[in-house]
Amino acid sequence: MTPFKAFVIDQDENRKVVSRMGALVPEQLDAGEVTIRVHYSSINYKDALAATGAGKIIRRFPCVGGIDLCGEVVDSADARFKAGDKVIATSFDIGVAHHGGYAEYARVPAGWVVPLPAGLDLFEAMALGTAGFTAALGVVRMEDNGLAPANGPVIVTGATGGVGGLAIDMLANLGYHVVALTGKEAEADYLKMLGAAEIKLRSEIDLDKVRPLEAAQWAGAVDNVGGPVLHWVLATMKQAGTVASIGNAASFKLDTTVFPFILRGVSLLGIDSGYMGFPTRQRVWDRLATDLKPRHLAAVTRTIDFDALPAAFDDFIQGRVKGRTVVRIGA
Repeated sequence: MTPFKAFVIDQDENRKVVSRMGALVPEQLDAGEVTIRVHYSSINYKDALAATGAGKIIRRFPCVGGIDLCGEVVDSADARFKAGDKVIATSFDIGVAHHGGYAEYARVPAGWVVPLPAGLDLFEAMALGTAGFTAALGVVRMEDNGLAPANGPVIVTGATGGVGGLAIDMLANLGYHVVALTGKEAEADYLKMLGAAEIKLRSEIDLDKVRPLEAAQWAGAVDNVGGPVLHWVLATMKQAGTVASIGNAASFKLDTTVFPFILRGVSLLGIDSGYMGFPTRQRVWDRLATDLKPRHLAAVTRTIDFDALPAAFDDFIQGRVKGRTVVRIGA
């Protein structure tokens, strides 16, 4: 294997984050049983925070960015994988403390690798990526907790984001009545295209005057926002409702009461897609290839070439991106 292209995140002498396209040799890859020729990666908000230094994401410098990758095995010391196998690797320490997907080759522990399930191709796997896996994990966890379409509406907050949009598509395809909560009124048609039956604007809610319990509205909720919005969601859940807490786009703090839990039996489920292991990880990817595969995945995905990656992050930081962005590495 000759030197190959990689996007490396490092620090300068003043400990400021600096990122650049460069080259690595095979010996610089991190330890792991499976070496993969990367076909595609993706851009998540977390990747943008890491690459720009806007968030303290990287735990080791230098580090190849990209928390998602997929491609073809070129070498494996683990009997579960052989050369030529198509595989997915997302989350764990990839792209934050272990060289990630923004390189033509990656080497990762076998325990982080998922065989590409029948029903998905490699491009679709990265159009889903961590965002799709996270959304699907939230749906699966809520279903395991008793959520069903007959129970009532499901609200999705942060609806225009990668996770929010994919969650809407998945839930609508399963037959749920989905309500999209957004601060972007101009995106109403986009959200309805994904499957939202109703659009609710954040401006309609006075988040400073939310009582411990409000009128019960939702059987389920996928929350990508946190903070006061999550407090409002909890206060408006139906009896035995279930909430998947996925993100903190507004705030990581939660000022709420115990009343939704002890008076309505609401369940608040934490969704940790980063370190969710097997067999759940395989189960979720298998469902992403079948009944949870979004119907509008192609419509919400754009593709950029590897060389265009460094210029793409600012749009994520500035909130100008909706849907998913796939990075063509070596396909």
